[in-house]
Parts: sequence; structure tokens; C-alpha cells
Amino acid sequence: MKHNSLTSSPYILYSDGKGNIFEDTSLYVTGRTGWDAMPVPEDEWIELPDGGSLYELPGRRGIGIDVETGDMRLCEKGWAVAAFIPPAHTGFYLSAYETAPDAPTLPLFCYTAVGWQDDKFYVPAMRIEQDIRQECSGFNTEKVESGVEQLISAYPHNRLVKHLAENCALTYHCPAARNYFMGRWECPVPASPACNANCVGCISLQPDEETIVSTQDRLKFKPSVEEIVEFTVPHLQTAPFPLISFGQGCEGEPLLMWETIEKAIIEIRKHTDKGSININTNGSKPDAVKRLCEAGLNSIRVSTNSARREVYMPYYRPNNYEFEDIIESLKVVDSFGGWTSINYFVFPGMTDSIAEYEALRKLIKVTNLKMIQWRNFNIDPDWYLGKIGATDTGECMGVQQLLQEIRNEFPDLKYGYFNPPIERIKGNYELDFAHW
Repeated sequence: MKHNSLTSSPYILYSDGKGNIFEDTSLYVTGRTGWDAMPVPEDEWIELPDGGSLYELPGRRGIGIDVETGDMRLCEKGWAVAAFIPPAHTGFYLSAYETAPDAPTLPLFCYTAVGWQDDKFYVPAMRIEQDIRQECSGFNTEKVESGVEQLISAYPHNRLVKHLAENCALTYHCPAARNYFMGRWECPVPASPACNANCVGCISLQPDEETIVSTQDRLKFKPSVEEIVEFTVPHLQTAPFPLISFGQGCEGEPLLMWETIEKAIIEIRKHTDKGSININTNGSKPDAVKRLCEAGLNSIRVSTNSARREVYMPYYRPNNYEFEDIIESLKVVDSFGGWTSINYFVFPGMTDSIAEYEALRKLIKVTNLKMIQWRNFNIDPDWYLGKIGATDTGECMGVQQLLQEIRNEFPDLKYGYFNPPIERIKGNYELDFAHW
């Protein structure tokens, strides 16, 4: 944990509605957990990391602590402000504000508390992952664009390469796709245009009646085995720390295409035994997961907003599967000696509740979980809590405390933000990423 020598809490920020952000030196910033605003411990603030950005929150007034009286009150000078913290960092508190009845629903980003002190922005967060694969400073636009040119000409008829180039890398600036076109690390392999869940915060498909829009368009075709194998084999053979991952933000649920994926894995492994084959999934089909493990799947990452069925079901709204299936999928991969992780959506005031903590401990034990990817939840907090019907989030310990308690009890469980390459899985977990 990186500590800062802050003499007090940072000051609250507000926006004038025209893209300008100011500090209000009469108020210290607070953090939100569940429905509540509270002071943030001074040792939990770090400088806003490179790649972070600030958001204006229209229709919302920030909640601060009066510098003179110590009382909580609203900042009436403008709209509240939140920070997006970049991948590899986990936030401890949300931005605290009061929402007007006519305020628009916020788009699907994370809204971390942010303040200003000593000419710097500060956020309550920590770096959870040393892997540098999505550092802003590591991307070179020219290299990405020349990689796109080369690979499009190498695979002129491959719809997946075209999709990854035109949509993911060039339009949405997806870090995984950009890394692929730079010839390194994790290569995304979207496979399914369909899904068997109806997630409230789905980033690739929102119902027409919703006021928010998805952050990207979903894959519109079913790739063939040949298309998958054609570009993934060379990547596994030539990239440093190579990894291919089925299940991306621009698709539905990859397990609905498990037969294609199974054939692709078998074919890939005929050509190369290098690298790691991973699936990012909702874990809804344990039988399909078993078939993929038999074919050569190395790792699984199961996404969840909670270790509790009663919180999971109203968010995922699954078709024809149960919460218990996701637990079973993790057990299946573990039984094959594979790497298991959860993509755990961190929502301060829910994730760190005592009830959630107890459920998470149980999940880790029954699945023999290898890793938690502590990821910030990209969703409007009010909208989310309303959609899942969470009126009282119960007693909470704080996200930092949760991280410490789980670490103390499960010292071998890895923390991170990204799927590890096979070199990490096989034991060299603390790779020196500075030389990637």
C-alpha cells in the first residue's frame, strides 16, 4: 500500500457544467459506501494514477465535510465530480453526492471519489496488480495502426481480425485488442454474439427502453474454427508471455459457442503447445467447461458481482442457469489442475459488507480459488442499488480491510486485475514486469 503524507483530507471538486473543474477549499471530500457518505481515512488516498480521468456528474451535488465546523453539507457551487481509475487499481470509496430527482442515469463507468490537494488529484485506491499490460504509457498508436495494417493484409478474409481491428482497437481503443496488434501478451478472441444472461450493466447490449447505452457494439457473427485458429496460433507462437482469451466485452457468453471453442482449442494445440488458453465467462455451463478442459483449456475467469445468490440473480437475470452453476464451473477447472479466478465487481458498501465477506470466504474454500481480480464496477451506483433492490447494505468493514482480511486467511490466493500468462500460473507469479 502506497501511503501519502497528506496533512488532511483533500478538498472537494466540482464542475461548472462546461468541462471545467474547480476545488472548493471550504469542504473536504467524502467517500461513499453503499448509500452513505463518510470521511475517507487519510492513509487510503493515493495520487490519481496515469490514465485516470475525471467525470462531471450532472444533476448531482457533492457531499463534503465543512472545514470550519466538521459538519457534512452539500457543495452548491456546481455538479459533483468522480474519477475513473485505470486498470490495475481498485477503488475503496465511490464519489459521494446527492442526486436530484431529474438527474440522468450515469453511463457505464466507475465513479471513484476524488479530491484535490497540493496541486494534485487524489483518489482512495490501491494498485492491486503489478502487470503493466494496460498502462497508458505502454501503448504506441503508430505501432497499433501498423500492426492493424499488417494483420489485416495477412488475414484478409478473417472476420475476427477485422472486428478486432476496426471496432476494438481503432474505434474503442480496447487495451487487449491494441496489445494484440502490437504483437504482445493477451490476445482477445470474441466468439459469441448471443448471451444467456441479461446483466443490468451489460457493456455490449442494453434494452431499447433503458436510458443508458452500451459502451460498445456486440459481435454480430459466429466465428468459424478456422478464423479462430488462423490468428491465435501465430500469436501464441511469437508473442512474449502469450495468452489467448475467449469471452470479451464486445460479445455475449462464450460458453454458448463451446462446441466451436472446443474444436478451436484442439486444433490450436495441434500446432503449438506454447502460451495459455483462457476463457472469461459467466460460468453458466459446467458440462461445457469440462469439455473445454479436456480439450486443453488452461484457465477460467468467472465474472460475478457477488458471492451471494440473492445479490447475483437480480443483477445477472440469467436464462436457464443458476448461481450454483458458476461455483461448479470453478470446481471443474480446479479438478483438471487449471487456474481459476473470479472477475469480482467491487462496489464499496456491498463487496465489503460482513455478509458478502462470509460468502466470499466460503466460495474461496469450496472452489479452491486461485485468484481474485478486484475490478471496479462500471455502473451508476444509485441505479445499480435500485435495480437489485438493495435498500440496506448492512454492516461494512471497508474495502481496504476486506482485502487485508482475505489476504490474512488465504495467503496463497493471488490478487490482481488481469489473467496471468502460463509463466505466472506455473509458479513465477512475481514476474518482473518492468521489462515487458
